[in-house]
Amino acid sequence: MALRMADSDAPRIPAPTVVPRGRHAPPLEVRLTVQRRRLFEAAATVFARLGFAEATAEAISREAGMSKATFYEHFANKEEAILALFDEAATEVMRQMAVAAQTDAGDYPEHLAQGTRAFLHTLAEWPDAAQTLLVEIIGAGPRATERRDAILDAFAETIYVDNEKVAPRYGAPRFASRDDAFACVGAIVELASRQLRTGKPGDIRELEPIIERLMLGILRQT
Repeated sequence: MALRMADSDAPRIPAPTVVPRGRHAPPLEVRLTVQRRRLFEAAATVFARLGFAEATAEAISREAGMSKATFYEHFANKEEAILALFDEAATEVMRQMAVAAQTDAGDYPEHLAQGTRAFLHTLAEWPDAAQTLLVEIIGAGPRATERRDAILDAFAETIYVDNEKVAPRYGAPRFASRDDAFACVGAIVELASRQLRTGKPGDIRELEPIIERLMLGILRQT
């Protein structure tokens, strides 16, 4: 799960997993970046496999092939780890959707479809991070709840502003209010969360037509 990805049209370069030591070792800030990325990958795997309640700093460290001391250089505890991972995952999802929104579309439904595909593709590509973003964060305490609420609000605001800006180009309807946009986000998040928990449908990308019907249905009522 390398969440710090290059632009979607750029070649993918796998993140290094081993840091040279001795006189050939990279500068400290580079080592810390690599370590943090490995810890994010490990944390996502452990949270997805064990759940937040059962996950431990030791399990994350072991998954990353590092010592607990290294874990504590980056995070005070597992709560800090899941909050940091949540932020990384949410930022990447939003970034991918923003890139998709800049692509020309033949009509407004296609514009919505591009954003939906970007959202679902990102979740499908990093399922462990998606599990943290949409499922495990719910049981990670009050700070995590506040962070999740803030991200959902930001997600809804992004959809609302995009609709406000783009819909007039196509003569498409506008959201009646920001709450309408939030209703879309709530439904989308629950659909994706259920898929991650139950495996139904078999591929999260199969939710695309459902999400598109949901959003277009709400817009047509305005």
